[in-house]
Amino acid sequence: MKVLKFGGTSVGSPARMKNLLDIINPTERQIVVLSAVSGTTNSLVEIGQAYLTGDKQKTITLIKLLKDKYELFIKELFTDDEFLKQGKEVIDYHFSVLSNLANDLFTTIEDKIILAQGELLSTTLYHVYLKQIGVPSVLLPALDFMKIDEDNEPVVDHITEKLTPLLDKYPQVNLFITQGFICRNAFGEVDNLRRGGSDYTASLIGAGIRSEEVQIWTDIDGMHNNDPRIVKGTQPIAQLSFDEAAELAYFGAKILHPQSVFPAQKYKIPVRLLNTMDPQAKGTLITNTSEKDKIKSIAAKDGITAIKIQSSRMLLAHGFLRKVFEVFERYKTSIDMITTSEVAVSLTIDDTTYLGDITTELNAFGSVELDVNHTIICVVGDFGAEKHGYAARVLEAVKHIPLRMISYGGSDHNLSLLVKTEDKIETLRSLHNRLF
Repeated sequence: MKVLKFGGTSVGSPARMKNLLDIINPTERQIVVLSAVSGTTNSLVEIGQAYLTGDKQKTITLIKLLKDKYELFIKELFTDDEFLKQGKEVIDYHFSVLSNLANDLFTTIEDKIILAQGELLSTTLYHVYLKQIGVPSVLLPALDFMKIDEDNEPVVDHITEKLTPLLDKYPQVNLFITQGFICRNAFGEVDNLRRGGSDYTASLIGAGIRSEEVQIWTDIDGMHNNDPRIVKGTQPIAQLSFDEAAELAYFGAKILHPQSVFPAQKYKIPVRLLNTMDPQAKGTLITNTSEKDKIKSIAAKDGITAIKIQSSRMLLAHGFLRKVFEVFERYKTSIDMITTSEVAVSLTIDDTTYLGDITTELNAFGSVELDVNHTIICVVGDFGAEKHGYAARVLEAVKHIPLRMISYGGSDHNLSLLVKTEDKIETLRSLHNRLF
């Protein structure tokens, strides 16, 4: 059984929603995971913010604007009066949920209920559309089986336990439709998966039912070997390992959230990235194996701040780095890159929310220097310790560009460079010309 996930642009219009059947094969048993119609989640966020500020008139206006869009949506989606009526009942129900929240004390619980309506709308409308054209399907509410624990981590065993009987209940049905992104938390309240959204849902379902494959359909034909918005002549990557895909996703490849495929990786479920707009394109296959002796791709992550702590107390001192890391842990700030010498340590962060407080505490260890407006350039491929020549090719390509930091050896799949953001485009293009 396969799991197919379609993002917001793939269901962004009635025509695109109808065209999903060019990809979904009703004769094969599949679970189809849908995101909210593109633009809906942003509108729901606005509605939630209006509720939080107590602006009732703005809330009413925003709800009406969004409902008007769905009124037009169903008129294009349904050609039969009976099913148009059903579509109208669907949107009336979900928008009454949004409106009725005005009668409650508004908290984060209600805010998450608002955010859930996008996926509930898209999946229910698609289920009704399939009924209109005579394609049997079952609507599986994700809130019945998708659960996170007290640490906001998904519970795969719970998914298996709850979802398997639901699938077994309909042995004659091939298509099962469910929502991405939404779940219940440890208290049974409506919540969401945060990281990776619908991609994460698809990966979790794939792990939960031990699917033969998870397919993530977007509007891009797989991961490319560089940023196609900046570099000409980029190509889709045919195959990546999970570790390589995670490195690329973390360092800037927007097609995938870095943590969204971890469940599939754990249970060795292949993940395929495909293009809804070009279903014949081969896309990118992600598995546990990696092509050897090959540089795969380049990605860039902007908004990086470099922090250098220099102190003679580092020399031959144990526990120094632990104390430095504890500062970042207290402020829940992740570190991307790190390099050390006998008397200094340089590291990078992308979240500067608590930079002032962090700097104040680090000053107790020595002098602190900050460099802002930097970009991490990540080169991903086969960089195992036994390899030779690859690092030299990378550095040769950027010999004319000032490098603030180099990170090599922390992973078999990654060589990272820190450059000024103003040098990002030249760095990406130079690396592409040299490596590909």
